[in-house]
Amino acid sequence: MVKQVFDKKEKEQIARQILEALPDWFGIPEAREEYIKNSAQQLFFAASEDDRPIGFLCLKETGRETVELSVMGVRKEFHRRGIGRELFEAARTCAADIGYQFLQVKTVQMGRYDDYDNTNRFYISMGFKEFEVFPLLWGEQNPCQIYVMAL
Repeated sequence: MVKQVFDKKEKEQIARQILEALPDWFGIPEAREEYIKNSAQQLFFAASEDDRPIGFLCLKETGRETVELSVMGVRKEFHRRGIGRELFEAARTCAADIGYQFLQVKTVQMGRYDDYDNTNRFYISMGFKEFEVFPLLWGEQNPCQIYVMAL
């Protein structure tokens, strides 16, 4: 079940539970804490099973007409069950209803790491299109791929 969460403390609690369970993607403590702190201020969607959080997604405004999928996580044992797709669809619908025109997401460029290649394939399957690569934004080992979609 996916729902929008409004309470700031609840957002932080859910983000912490999920991100700490995903050290392969969120293993840098400082970066993880920044995601958790920022999640309280963003549009926040959570997926749960038996009242236990299993995933979440945040959107942040990056322009008057644009939001960014700023962070998303689904517990590894729930991967490939459609949870990410449900979270994304709820967020996309909400963003369009609010009046945003574009949605963007940043990830590591395809071809660098298997886990991130799966992430890239997920975003492409959701309808994102390649926009631009910033080769040095996150360092030479992690070129930043930006995907966009019109809402």
